[in-house]
Amino acid sequence: MTAVREIPTSIKTYLDEHGTRYEIVKHARDYAAQYTAADTHTPGRKFAKCVLVWIDNYYAMVVLPADHRVDFDSLRRVLRAKDAGLVREEEMVRLFPDCEVGAEPPFGNLYDLPVYVATSIVDDDTITFNAGTHDEAIRMRVEEFERLTDPSVIDCSVKAAV
Repeated sequence: MTAVREIPTSIKTYLDEHGTRYEIVKHARDYAAQYTAADTHTPGRKFAKCVLVWIDNYYAMVVLPADHRVDFDSLRRVLRAKDAGLVREEEMVRLFPDCEVGAEPPFGNLYDLPVYVATSIVDDDTITFNAGTHDEAIRMRVEEFERLTDPSVIDCSVKAAV
């Protein structure tokens, strides 16, 4: 059995130093956002997954509902970018050294990355997302999330085919 990892200290410190109201939701060890959404009793449209991308000559984080995928054509168009693609796993390890790969929280700003949020994810009152581990999630009000990250809200996702 794999040991449960704690939420990275950098994330807890960031939340606490900013007086953030949040809830930690423990769940089964999941590796896909849709499963984590189900285990945390969160509709897929309200569970935020983070997708690390490269856009022209920089890395960024795209935050979108678990039941969506990045629409790279829209992303390039909105950001007036020439190229965009997914970040390789090796780069994810380097960019988020204190997080488990695939469990990055949507605090790109904490890791010096711009944060782009899909329009559809901020339409609700609450947001739930990975807390840097595959065992725990964080739930907070969308207003708190926006206050912490000051994201650019853009149209960059489409509902994933089932």
